Amino acid sequence: MFLVRMKFLQLLSRNPGKLEMLFQIPFCQKQFPHTCLATSARLCGKKKKENTYEQVDQEKYKNLVCSVISYKTSAQTPETILEEDNLLYGPPAKHRPPVKAETKTPRNWVPLINPNKRAHLFNSNSDLPLKIALQKTKLPSVTRVLQQTISPQQAFYLERWKQKMILELGEDGFAEYTKNLFLQGALFHAALESAFVSEETATKEQREDVAISGYMASVQHILKDISEVKALESAVQHETLQYLGLVDCVAKYRGRLCVIDWKTSEKPKPSLKNTYDNPLQVAAYIGAINHDANYDFQVSCGLIVVAYKNGSPAHPHFMDPDLCSQYWNKWLLRLEEYMDRN
Repeated sequence: MFLVRMKFLQLLSRNPGKLEMLFQIPFCQKQFPHTCLATSARLCGKKKKENTYEQVDQEKYKNLVCSVISYKTSAQTPETILEEDNLLYGPPAKHRPPVKAETKTPRNWVPLINPNKRAHLFNSNSDLPLKIALQKTKLPSVTRVLQQTISPQQAFYLERWKQKMILELGEDGFAEYTKNLFLQGALFHAALESAFVSEETATKEQREDVAISGYMASVQHILKDISEVKALESAVQHETLQYLGLVDCVAKYRGRLCVIDWKTSEKPKPSLKNTYDNPLQVAAYIGAINHDANYDFQVSCGLIVVAYKNGSPAHPHFMDPDLCSQYWNKWLLRLEEYMDRN
């Protein structure tokens, strides 16, 4: 290799003009068969093999390559994940979808409207609405049936609310609180009865009672749509199914005869579902009226009015005949459940 270099330097020193000739490929290959000066890899004796990976758009696949080479296989399996969840949250509850009441058919089905009862036309000239006293009998009341067949979920929330109130008010305080609620409800119903009959029958205490003034202010826009009152605080009894109840009011609401149920609340109840079992109660009263000989008319609609103590406008929840029929079937199932337990 040393002799080759010396020969190369001698040639350059003798004739510098031949430098260009030295770099021509034929001359280079003839004089120096094993060593060739070139400015490109293509002039080497052996052609370099092309690398196909150089043609790949590396920027495009950079993230993919990084994610693949950085991925670590997890040692967890579905079984180990399930065991971990069981330790953290407990075993999964075996839940069965609840059977909807409307899919079941009552064994002793009775129609809501009595086909054997002839409905009479309204007599708007009658002096006073019906007010039949509730007699003490062994027949179950609508309220009792609903209370004893309440769903476990409703019972849970009711008990939780009760315990929360006892913690805040104490045992005696909670007893006083519930007593006042019932008293306000009774005074509110009495004031409504006075509003539907002669003004002279309303006592001064009822008109000026601060405890119910907010409730009365709350229902003023509802009272304007009520006319032709047929019954007030009147007892009803279903002669076939053998249950009874005390209906708040039977009157026309916007021209349609309804069983009207007045409710008081401290919280807003803008939708019918917020009233819980109240629609079943109204349906039960409608069925009882239609099968009670003391009433010479039939009802197919209902109305639940939720009044508020702070005087904000009450929420009226109207129940058309189709909706009443749905809740009537639910009521029949609850009544059967009660009868089976007793």
